[in-house]
Amino acid sequence: MGFKGWPAEALEFYEGLEADNTRTYWLAHKTDYEECVRRPMQALLDELAATWGAGKIFRPYRDVRFSADKTPYKTHIGALLEGGGYVQLSAEGLAAGCGLWHMESDSLRRYRDAVASDRTGGELVAIVAALGHKGSEVISRESLKTVPRGYDREHPRADLLKHKGLAAWKHWPVQSWLGTARARTNIESFLESAVPLRDWLRTNVGELSG
Repeated sequence: MGFKGWPAEALEFYEGLEADNTRTYWLAHKTDYEECVRRPMQALLDELAATWGAGKIFRPYRDVRFSADKTPYKTHIGALLEGGGYVQLSAEGLAAGCGLWHMESDSLRRYRDAVASDRTGGELVAIVAALGHKGSEVISRESLKTVPRGYDREHPRADLLKHKGLAAWKHWPVQSWLGTARARTNIESFLESAVPLRDWLRTNVGELSG
């Protein structure tokens, strides 16, 4: 079955889960999750695979071991593409990302050196600006409050030096096209626009496994 978007029941499922994040609700609506949420996501990933590699859907269960929030289920479905992309659906709508969400120490050092360099840092600034013009954000899951030690505190790319990850991000609020194949078109357009950032990260930092 080809991807035809997500039905309204997918959003209703997550609205209900946000209101009642319990095992009782989950078991009562598990079929809705499998048929209306997960199945369309898998169909989308299958269609994106030729360009963006195989996709992996994340488990719907939260890891609550180290969290004060003990609600057991995620209120979104997320999937990672081997080619560097990410797709997410929730009651708030559709979202997509592309980049490195977190960098380990070696990757972070390479990233900062590339940002500090006038050539590669200048390339990144241009890429970020182009994404902004297309309506995408460039975000970091975690950033330092100050420029890291060893780099000029007055560096012209100080904001980028503070990041501990870097990814393009796009969110679409709920609209009627979410239930059509246009959802795939929008995801593909975003991912294509993020290719320069993906390639910059691969060249200067490493493979996009974060």
